[in-house]
Amino acid sequence: MKRLLFFTLLLIVTPLIAAQTESNKQMIKFIDSLMGRMTLEEKIGQLNLGGVGNPKVVGSAIGLDEAIKNGYVSAVGGFDINAAVDAQRFAVENSRLGIPLIIGLDVIHGYHTIFPIPLASSCSWNIPLIEKSARIAAQEAAAYGINWTFSPMVDICRDSRWGRIAEGSGEDPYLGSLIGQAMIRGYQGENLSDSTTIMACVKHFALYGASEAGRDYNTVSMDPVTMYNYYLPPYKAAFDEGAGSGMTSFNVVNGVPATGNKWLLTDLLRKEWHYEGFMVSDASSVAEMADHGMGDVQEIAELAINAGLDMDMSSSLFVLCLKEAVKNKKVTEAQINESCKRVLIAKYKLGLFQDPYRYVNNEELKTKVLSDNNCDVARQLAAESIVLLKNSDNYLPLNTNQKIAVVGPLGNVKGSLLGTWSYGFSENRMNTIYEALQEILAGKGEATYSKGANFTEDYCIYDGQYTLPTESLIKQALIDVKDADIIIATVGEPSSWSGEARSRVNPALPECQKEMLRELKKLDKPIVLAILSGRPLILTDEDRDFSTIVMAWHGGTMAAEALSDVLFGVTNPSGKTTTTFPRHLGQIPIYYNSLNTGRPYSDFWATTKYIDCSNEPLYPFGYGLSYNNYIYDKPILNKYIAYGDNDSIKISIDITNSGVYLGQEIVQLYIGDPVASISRPIKELKAFKKIELLPGETKTVDFHLKVDLFKYYNECLKYDWDEGGFDIFIGPNSKDVQTSKIIWKKHDKI
Repeated sequence: MKRLLFFTLLLIVTPLIAAQTESNKQMIKFIDSLMGRMTLEEKIGQLNLGGVGNPKVVGSAIGLDEAIKNGYVSAVGGFDINAAVDAQRFAVENSRLGIPLIIGLDVIHGYHTIFPIPLASSCSWNIPLIEKSARIAAQEAAAYGINWTFSPMVDICRDSRWGRIAEGSGEDPYLGSLIGQAMIRGYQGENLSDSTTIMACVKHFALYGASEAGRDYNTVSMDPVTMYNYYLPPYKAAFDEGAGSGMTSFNVVNGVPATGNKWLLTDLLRKEWHYEGFMVSDASSVAEMADHGMGDVQEIAELAINAGLDMDMSSSLFVLCLKEAVKNKKVTEAQINESCKRVLIAKYKLGLFQDPYRYVNNEELKTKVLSDNNCDVARQLAAESIVLLKNSDNYLPLNTNQKIAVVGPLGNVKGSLLGTWSYGFSENRMNTIYEALQEILAGKGEATYSKGANFTEDYCIYDGQYTLPTESLIKQALIDVKDADIIIATVGEPSSWSGEARSRVNPALPECQKEMLRELKKLDKPIVLAILSGRPLILTDEDRDFSTIVMAWHGGTMAAEALSDVLFGVTNPSGKTTTTFPRHLGQIPIYYNSLNTGRPYSDFWATTKYIDCSNEPLYPFGYGLSYNNYIYDKPILNKYIAYGDNDSIKISIDITNSGVYLGQEIVQLYIGDPVASISRPIKELKAFKKIELLPGETKTVDFHLKVDLFKYYNECLKYDWDEGGFDIFIGPNSKDVQTSKIIWKKHDKI
């Protein structure tokens, strides 16, 4: 039977492989022929990403039309989509060879329909739904001529001061890898030449999320073992998934800027990982190498191309300098050809040579933008991303026969709910939180709104929404909530406080919002804190003073409806944190997969601990509550000892929903390697399953352990595993786990 199945599969697969091989031959033949007709200047032009909506190619002395006509521009990026489409037509109709442009944009978490920020989406742990959101984002972007997105960002981040933590999937490399791959599948589909797909760009290569002190664009210093085990895996997973392109980061790697780092771009990416797509710089990062002390404009352009960078975004230094570099034998024409070929292959795979306007004439796709289906997916993902942090007084879920007072600066706004890298196309479609609550209460209860506080009264981050002093707003709010049964306090950050160049020295609620909460608490009314932000905040005071806290993040177009769904129990919260929440600023960076020290944290005075604060986080990685209580039975192993590379162990656990609501639970499995060739983390996430349970239902969750789960990069950067004992942890989060012990031996029993 197995032999018959093998031959059946062979009959199916062989023609597909042959067809793919023939297609690749045709592609290479076409591109080789095209390159044979190109001048050196035109080849260099294919390595330049210019701007649109600007009269000049950034850094160039000539206008955009003239640059395109001369073949100096390969791709355009910017926010003026009409200008980008015009540029495409101009390139095809006016340049000598009519080579089409790639049109790129930062479509980070949706284009018209905005999904939750990536950090929020990761808290859903719903990989298929995240993939679906990327599929919708691709369709909507393609409808307006975009065929390249600068996403996904797979940078691992352990520091909530960094504004771009909002763009990634948190602190864990395993979960981050799965999400990055899902987004690439969503963007690129099965065929890049399909006009409803767009090319992905993995960023920022590499280590950008580890910027010192959480300051954007800052230095990164990291040992190789940390790099290979915790920060590089999501990049490799994303490149292995077939991402069409990647983007370099602004920081240094081993002292050399990533944009000009040959070890990173050639030795690691090309030789070790065998990546074949093209690499683009981040905006002006080629030019910025001068500030890193790497030389003048000619020297840094030569450094970047020789390191393995294929395309220069914004600075135009390749166009200005590489012809001279070839003339002076500082750069070989073979290097130019190699990079040019990678870019042209991407254009071919996008189908642009067959039809340059396939991403321009998508009128039918435009009719599906912001469709009911797209918004339903956004609403589901936003609801599943919400994390219930506290509900100790069981104020939630709310009932609709109450008078509810919405108070706070985020309660009656729209754009501030969208999150970083949002273009505002859906604001007319959106409701505010206050409006969404009015809708669900219509004919039953009542909702009122009072601003209560400004976002901040710190002039350094003044956001233009300051109206009256918070003192006056609080006084009015206390009057407005007088007759309320319950208060929903909407606090946190507006969208403009997170994302690129939005680092915060103290990621906590601003003092004016804290003052509003203190005054509301004095009323002795039930209060639900709804926190909306682009990063994990320090909520120690709020956790101490309030019994009910909901982390709603920046939820996108359907943020208000999703929060309303959770508050009223239409959706039972199931989100789990993908970053560790600190209890104090001094704990940052803080993360769950840390190493033990020679004096592990304990009550003994001479250990690795603070004398004025607990080492423990406020909320651990993987944490999140439900309106149900899920009972975890004792894990059962089918055996305790395994042998060799091909063996496996099954561990099973029964999960029971003892509550009265339908719910979803994310069952998490971690592994600890207590005796190894190097110091290993106390625990690492290696598997999870998201299950749905009816009230009273019990489900058995099985995990199959294989050798690959125990592998890591040792001090010689060899990917291997140690035989011996391992700890297997299963639980609802990284802290509250049950531990099982297993033994895995290198050799078979015989």
